[in-house]
Amino acid sequence: MLTHVWPGIAGSPVKVVVTNPTDAELVEACLSGRREAFDTIVERHRRQVYQLCFRFVGNHEDASDLAQDVFVRAYRGLHRFKGHASLGTWLYRIGVNVCLNKVAARRLVTGSIAEQRLVSSAESPSDFVLREERAEQVRAAIARLPRKQRATLILRMYHELSHDQIASILGSSVGAVKANFFHALNNLRKLLGTV
Repeated sequence: MLTHVWPGIAGSPVKVVVTNPTDAELVEACLSGRREAFDTIVERHRRQVYQLCFRFVGNHEDASDLAQDVFVRAYRGLHRFKGHASLGTWLYRIGVNVCLNKVAARRLVTGSIAEQRLVSSAESPSDFVLREERAEQVRAAIARLPRKQRATLILRMYHELSHDQIASILGSSVGAVKANFFHALNNLRKLLGTV
């Protein structure tokens, strides 16, 4: 919630409360010195940023630290946000860069949402162990992909972003994103021995 004060009739100020400000309004308020506006930005986007970071590192503590770093960098660089892309896309771009720069290539990436669900009562313990072993192999193989391929694969498969959105986040062309995704899938097949 933001409060705007505008000069009214005869110069007396008029307060207007905006209950659901847009990202653009929040950025403008933040740039004009209203720090609570950035708190709203963090509140609005923290889950997506955290999930992105978690996909790269695979554990809560590191993902939380990286997400915090993303928002610190965003706050410091907010004056450079031009609004050509959405604020969420801009935060994803910062997040991918933070993760690619700070995460060692050997870190594991988490599995799919399906892998995280509880074991059904119909699944035998041996099936559960086999599924978990396969999920670990997939995480390890994704971690071995080249940086751009890994980022493209994570954004496409786990965050279900379009090629256009990924291109905007990674600062590349749609053609490059499609090529990276194609190569990532081929490399993943080779690493998993499923050619």
